[in-house]
Amino acid sequence: MPESARPLALVTGASSGIGLELARQFAQNGFDLIVVAEDDELAPASAELRGLGVDVSDVRADLTRRAEVEKVIAAYRGGSGRPLAAAALNAGVGVAGRFAETDLDAELGMVELNCASTVQLAKAVVQDMVARGEGRILFTSSVASQAPEPFQAVYSATKAFVQFLALGIREELTDTGVTVTALLPGPTDTEFFDRADATDTKLGASDAKDDPAQVARQGFEGLMKGEASVFAGSVTSKLMGKLSAVLPDAVAGKSHKPMTRPGSAE
Repeated sequence: MPESARPLALVTGASSGIGLELARQFAQNGFDLIVVAEDDELAPASAELRGLGVDVSDVRADLTRRAEVEKVIAAYRGGSGRPLAAAALNAGVGVAGRFAETDLDAELGMVELNCASTVQLAKAVVQDMVARGEGRILFTSSVASQAPEPFQAVYSATKAFVQFLALGIREELTDTGVTVTALLPGPTDTEFFDRADATDTKLGASDAKDDPAQVARQGFEGLMKGEASVFAGSVTSKLMGKLSAVLPDAVAGKSHKPMTRPGSAE
């Protein structure tokens, strides 16, 4: 297929984990890519994706800074000469631990990345897609968005924000030609638990984490079908996520506590 004929997708947080697997899904299904991350893993990830036979532009950006988000917007608006057919707003981090003891700057940075940058980037993507009358947007939420998470209180709150943002925008965009899908992974075998300092929890130490490739494949398929929410991963993860959504918040929070308590892996 000629390069100019391929649709273009944007993926943030694309250097590893679910983001990289989402980028692979897009590439394997004939999309050229603009991939975004802040770390050194972006370059080898981009090289691997080019090996799948598509054009890949990489943008190294710290999305906790609004000027860096604008750099991403400028890259997809001006650098490719093509409109975005799809955007996977996937970048996010976690901070785990007792709220009285966790680092405030780390948590505020998480809010900037998970929430503020997502709003800023989504605003531009939605405006452009609505003006064109077509497009697909995937927000990476989490099963943690479905109930309070003790010892991940701020993280789960940021993911609840993302989930409600996605579903609210989706309803607004009915009949515009633009679809919005929320991806809700369960515990997944990525760098998340290391970066969140949660490897000493039962959840973080569990060997039963989901395969990020499976999560991404299910998310991509849901995006292409225009589904509202995709509980992704194993059958168990899907059931647990859906159960959290229907349990009273107090009950769900208590049920999660033994899994997320610091030191519970011992």
